[in-house]
Amino acid sequence: MKRSAELFDRARGVLPGGVNSPVRAFRAVGGTPFFVARAEGPRLTDVDGKSYLDYVCSWGPLILGHAHPAVLEAIRAAAARGWSYGAPCEAEVQLAELVRRRMPSVEMMRFVNSGTEATMAAVRLARAATKRDVILKFVGCYHGHGDSFLVKAGSGVATLGLPDSPGVPGALASLTVTVPFNDVAAVEDVFRQRPQQIAAVIVEPYVGNAGFIAPDAEFHPALRALCDRTGALLIFDEVMTGFRVAPGGAQERLGVRPDLTTLGKIIGGGMPVGAYGGRADLMRLIAPEGPVYQAGTLSGNPVAMAAGLATLGETSRPGFYETLEERTARLVAGIGDAARRHGVPVTVGHAGSLWGVYFTAGPVRDFAQAQRSDTALFARWHGAALERGVFLAPSAFEAGFVSSAHTDADIAHTVTALDAALAQALGR
Repeated sequence: MKRSAELFDRARGVLPGGVNSPVRAFRAVGGTPFFVARAEGPRLTDVDGKSYLDYVCSWGPLILGHAHPAVLEAIRAAAARGWSYGAPCEAEVQLAELVRRRMPSVEMMRFVNSGTEATMAAVRLARAATKRDVILKFVGCYHGHGDSFLVKAGSGVATLGLPDSPGVPGALASLTVTVPFNDVAAVEDVFRQRPQQIAAVIVEPYVGNAGFIAPDAEFHPALRALCDRTGALLIFDEVMTGFRVAPGGAQERLGVRPDLTTLGKIIGGGMPVGAYGGRADLMRLIAPEGPVYQAGTLSGNPVAMAAGLATLGETSRPGFYETLEERTARLVAGIGDAARRHGVPVTVGHAGSLWGVYFTAGPVRDFAQAQRSDTALFARWHGAALERGVFLAPSAFEAGFVSSAHTDADIAHTVTALDAALAQALGR
């Protein structure tokens, strides 16, 4: 790690914490982050020449793995025609039509440049449409770094143990109400207390920013019913789950239709992109058709649109999702079996190719239960896995991902390597 260590020292002189996103600093797991030199298929190679099987996959969008030939060719062809227009292009229309076919609840959409932009815009739209101000979110869920969302958030906020972020005005924070994930009674209680104040309920349908937490069967139908009864809007934050847990995202897998959906990650094939959309009557409130303002110079970027079209096209091949889920299930089962064999309490789960593990006895239904996990053991396991060439998310409170580039042999190798890494982490 000599070259990576040198780069990290230099980075800390010019970047806060040496990184451009907090969890990359490895604070939760210790050690020095490696710097990537190149990536291909399921592997990253660092600047010191060490190769890793990658289960972070750029935090989700690389469902095809790194530098997939079809996506790479689409990016090259688009860039050759110019990489930023500041004007509409055909690919924006094509990608929007493809998203709508795969996710029928998204009748109209607006492309943006990140998941954070998407969730901020969706909440603004919900407040305008309902003429209400309060947003209900769930403890441990992360919806980007917008001010309204940094209240009991997951992802890097949870990883670093940060309080509600300084710089968020108290008056704004007071408009965000939080309750535990999977707690229908707590949601009902909020609606009883503030029946005409809730503009929207925003939720990660499968929590991926506090590890991996699956919803109870009745949870999302109950949210849908409460919103219908009170006039609040239901927003599914599918930045992580969209087109990863099923061809039509979590809403297809769960059979629940939200009013608004936020997307990112996969729809740009790993390029900087996001989108929000939903019912046409709501989306027609967005400028220039309506009074709710939102804009972006780089939104609908032609290179990102081309990458998204190529990515979603590849995922439409017969058997794509079935094969990916089967490999993910085998990986998760192997990790769970190894932990139990070593006498370690463990909870594992997955939806499609989104997966997670907690070193604690289950069930894990909310963030408070996730926080009971043995994060010190996870940190040692993470380091031992890196030594064996397996890159896991550098936090016990982040989900993992499998790509179609991961072969059956890669999964088998990973299970063996993680078994040995756990033994090392336990001092055996």
